[in-house]
Amino acid sequence: MGELFRTNEHGLINVVEGLLTAAEIPYHIADRHISVMEGSINMFMMRILVPDDYEEEARQLLIDAELGHWLRE
Repeated sequence: MGELFRTNEHGLINVVEGLLTAAEIPYHIADRHISVMEGSINMFMMRILVPDDYEEEARQLLIDAELGHWLRE
């Protein structure tokens, strides 16, 4: 699986979840629960992961949604 991006911004995670779901791209949000528990110190970030087969499509989806600046290289 490839990591698209990481953040502690729950609103952004919700937006990306909606985009990926609508595009029928499978994804996994890693570290969601630890981020909530330790969120006040911003040490643990949530990461959105997609299968390698969908990574290019997911990246283009976020670029088209003007969220490309969040992508990890």
